[in-house]
Amino acid sequence: MQTIVISLFLALMQSYESQAYEVVATINSIEIRYYPPAMKVRVESSKTENNSFNALFRYISGNNSAGEKIAMTTPVYMDKNGPSEVMEFVLPAKYDSIAPEPKGKGVAVYQAKAGYFAAIRYSGYSNESKEKTHKELLLTALKQADKEILGSPVVLSYDAPYKFYNRRNEILVEVKN
Repeated sequence: MQTIVISLFLALMQSYESQAYEVVATINSIEIRYYPPAMKVRVESSKTENNSFNALFRYISGNNSAGEKIAMTTPVYMDKNGPSEVMEFVLPAKYDSIAPEPKGKGVAVYQAKAGYFAAIRYSGYSNESKEKTHKELLLTALKQADKEILGSPVVLSYDAPYKFYNRRNEILVEVKN
């Protein structure tokens, strides 16, 4: 029993590498960030399938051309704006321009371009209601600040499902600098 408790404690305390960014401005509770290019792995699936996480997890667990285990990072990107859903993992910074090719069907590796993004943070477990509320808050604040919005908002999740306290979620949208 003591081993299980220690293992659970260590799992809850585990930290992950996070995608790099620089805060260049703030508008109330919104950060305007510059994100440099980053390698990502993505899966697109129908909203009814929702097997994206497993496909991405298999990729970082070694289902790739190098058979390499790749460390989990944060955040996980989730784009629920279209007829399908897209989930993306950011790869560790050591993969600055190239990463092992995926073996899984529908899994793709690419380099995300650099850009400026507006972010609003919220806590707790994310759900459709919280996502909708924070998207509206973000978009309204950006319009009031005369910031040009360049895309659709996406949801970022920073924590594993078993983390109960101090959860970090964000809504992110690209903006013109």
